[in-house]
Amino acid sequence: MKLSAFKQALILFLLAEVPAIGEAVYFRGQVSWHSRAGESHMVSLSTAQSWGDNVIWVDARPDDQFAADHIPGAVSLNEDHWNDQIQPFVQTVWAPGKKTIVYCGSESCNLALDVAERLRKDANLPDVYVLSGGWEEWLKNKK
Repeated sequence: MKLSAFKQALILFLLAEVPAIGEAVYFRGQVSWHSRAGESHMVSLSTAQSWGDNVIWVDARPDDQFAADHIPGAVSLNEDHWNDQIQPFVQTVWAPGKKTIVYCGSESCNLALDVAERLRKDANLPDVYVLSGGWEEWLKNKK
């Protein structure tokens, strides 16, 4: 009976590997997942920097990461303290005509996507973008 269960497990494992191998061949050298954010909601660091002082930087990372280092002038606005932070942000930081750029740790981090979506939908703010590459991109290009 154990041999039969072992054979069944082996067959299931091999069947599960077929799509994985196919995906690895098809996407070789590429990232096989796509960001949840549409291209119109993503912004490159160079574009963001070209907007100059017309930008509000929002750090969506946890508080300890923000405290350790962040983009100069950025404000912390994250899911952990959303209810405490959103009203002061809208009333004192956000300004009409400014572009809001949200970032988190890296390209694969979803914290910035979540905060940007909430800023668009819950706070009804226009011109909210997610920084492509996030904090890692900023560090690579720090001037």
